[in-house]
Amino acid sequence: METQRLFQQVAALESEMVDALMQLIRVPAVGPESGGTGESSKAELLMQMLSKVGFDKIERYDANDQRVPSGKRPNIVAYLNGRTDSQRLWIVTHLDVVPAGEDSLWKITKPFEPKTQDGRVYGRGSEDNGQSLVASLFAAKAIKLLGIKPSRTIALAFVSDEEQGSEKGIQHLISEGLFRGDDLVIVPDSGRPKGDFIEIAEKSILWFKLVTIGKQSHGSLPNKGLNAHRIGMQVALQLDTWLHSKYNARDDYFDVPYSTFEPTRKEKNVDAVNIVPGEDTVYFDCRILPQYSLDNVLQDINKIRADFEEKTGAKIKLEILQRQASPPISNGNSEIVALLSEALLKARGTTVTVGGVGGGTCAAFFRNHGIPAIVWSTIDEVPHQPDEYTKIENIVEDAKVYALLAVM
Repeated sequence: METQRLFQQVAALESEMVDALMQLIRVPAVGPESGGTGESSKAELLMQMLSKVGFDKIERYDANDQRVPSGKRPNIVAYLNGRTDSQRLWIVTHLDVVPAGEDSLWKITKPFEPKTQDGRVYGRGSEDNGQSLVASLFAAKAIKLLGIKPSRTIALAFVSDEEQGSEKGIQHLISEGLFRGDDLVIVPDSGRPKGDFIEIAEKSILWFKLVTIGKQSHGSLPNKGLNAHRIGMQVALQLDTWLHSKYNARDDYFDVPYSTFEPTRKEKNVDAVNIVPGEDTVYFDCRILPQYSLDNVLQDINKIRADFEEKTGAKIKLEILQRQASPPISNGNSEIVALLSEALLKARGTTVTVGGVGGGTCAAFFRNHGIPAIVWSTIDEVPHQPDEYTKIENIVEDAKVYALLAVM
């Protein structure tokens, strides 16, 4: 009976959830690496929302960062005290979002002007990670409105810098000593449309930048220059082909089940068609199965880079932007896996499977510290895309699961 009452209370908060998500989307929270001003404005809005719920304690653990106007990257933790504090349930979501991308590709609405349509909320950060942030917040609000005491203390963490490596976010919180080895941790930052998958493993991550330096010249006199753009494209294509062919193992435990090496960002070079570029820059995002050594991958990248330098006369510089070896795999039979599996069966009749993904999440840092964090949510997997959206139904139904977990 209490479960039914709890679910009814969550459902009654649907319009508030939608409004809260739309408010948060309107405040861009892009990191300085992508030309943004950080998460401070969004954090202040969230603090106003949190203050109305009735949490037992709200704490700030801001990290210093002089690259943003505020000089701070905010991290917020809100607690609902349980019948016991010997074990705590953490739900960790992130404040920051990726840049909008090409505005012309957004057809439903502009990136930071949220819109509801056909049971969805559109806008940058709606799914990644606004849906889960709002769902966790309103699960707590439903519990407070009903006067229910959680079985264990619930801690909601809202962190910065997830999209660029988490140094100013969850890594900062871990360094502050907030977490204990027996904590139950859910990071709702990946998922499936049916919510039937629990992620307990991640691939290694390698982001790098290649800067090719040649010699600029007039477009009609390419013999007097050295076309950095052509050489840069050749290097990128060679890397793409070689890395995919050498590191080609398949592991169906992961989704995607193989290593990926994607050329992504391309920096602007020259301003006119009739100029041979003297410099060219391309970026790669690599998600690599745990069986492969990042050192070996980097050796191959450096060999190809050096070979092109020798045969073309160009200078090719390699810069590592992010390097994170695959963390230990969480125990598929851990208490948090069992607890969430039971909640999903009770709430939805859903039977789950466990496995790995290519996306990097805050869970990796917990696993590296011996805490078997898991990743779960119900999403259509449209993060970082134009017309990113979340289904309103998913916000509400995931909030029910979080609320149920709190009282189990």
